[in-house]
Amino acid sequence: MKRRHLLSVLGTAGVFSSAVSAQSQKQARIGLLSIGTDPDPAKPNPVWVAFLRALGEFGWNEGLTIGVERRFAGGEPKKLADLVADLARLKIDIVVATGEDESRAARSVMPATPLVMVLVPDPVGAGLVESLARPGGNVTGLSTLAPETYAKRLELLKDAVPGLTRVGLLYNPALSYAPTVLRYATMAAQGTGIELREIRLHRPEELEEAFALVAREKLEALAVVTEGVTFSQRDRIARMANAARLPAIYETRNFVDSGGLMAYGPSYADLARRAASYVDRILHGARPAELPVEQPNKFELVINMKTAKTLGLTIPPAVLARADEIIE
Repeated sequence: MKRRHLLSVLGTAGVFSSAVSAQSQKQARIGLLSIGTDPDPAKPNPVWVAFLRALGEFGWNEGLTIGVERRFAGGEPKKLADLVADLARLKIDIVVATGEDESRAARSVMPATPLVMVLVPDPVGAGLVESLARPGGNVTGLSTLAPETYAKRLELLKDAVPGLTRVGLLYNPALSYAPTVLRYATMAAQGTGIELREIRLHRPEELEEAFALVAREKLEALAVVTEGVTFSQRDRIARMANAARLPAIYETRNFVDSGGLMAYGPSYADLARRAASYVDRILHGARPAELPVEQPNKFELVINMKTAKTLGLTIPPAVLARADEIIE
């Protein structure tokens, strides 16, 4: 009897062990949603590369311990609805979205699915969370809003371009935080003695007309606001600005890596790495409502000296001394 009882216990333990093993082997699945581009090997999107690398450091390795569904619109906002619907059908565990449009679309279609924002300037104004400290729902993540950087960018432009008076602000007026961006930028321009002109951009196909307007207005430089469309078109924007011999300053170094003149603002790579920690905590049982939305804490100034020479600019030593990185 004792032997039979022991074998019965061992058999039950074996079944239980197999069940636990099967449960642990079940992969969690996350969906990456962006209006931008996929981190393909040919030309990696640095934001997603940083995110996936950090996720791996937490032990979530794609194809091994976690499944990753990529849905990227390639700079075309009209594709977002279909991409979100596709993720909803897959019943993934977490959505990781870049900007405001992506986050709002995901929350609208998948309100019960945890959502981690990576690059949303004003999640409260966009109606995504109740407050930064208490998100209050299934959405949390990172905010990129840093009002003090608007004045610093215009000051850097003015230092780099002697006698600068007229600057174009390239931005998307359709986004909920557009009035906030315009307010901060206008106040910054007044403080630096610069006349700021609005250059509106809703879609990639409007870029040609945007630069035509810059020429007609005889603007001397450009300040580019980062959002889904401008980020996905960063190569083209930098190329067009340089072709027009138009000094431009951007909010993130990714534009400078694409040939832009200079950038000052939050480190997107740092924000992406921090977003991975949110995913890790949620997969370990944390509720998004209990995870406060964090703001940028790492800023960087990056200058492309090759572009400066192409534009005939001499960057003052005082500005170069402030740079976190100089691209020769």
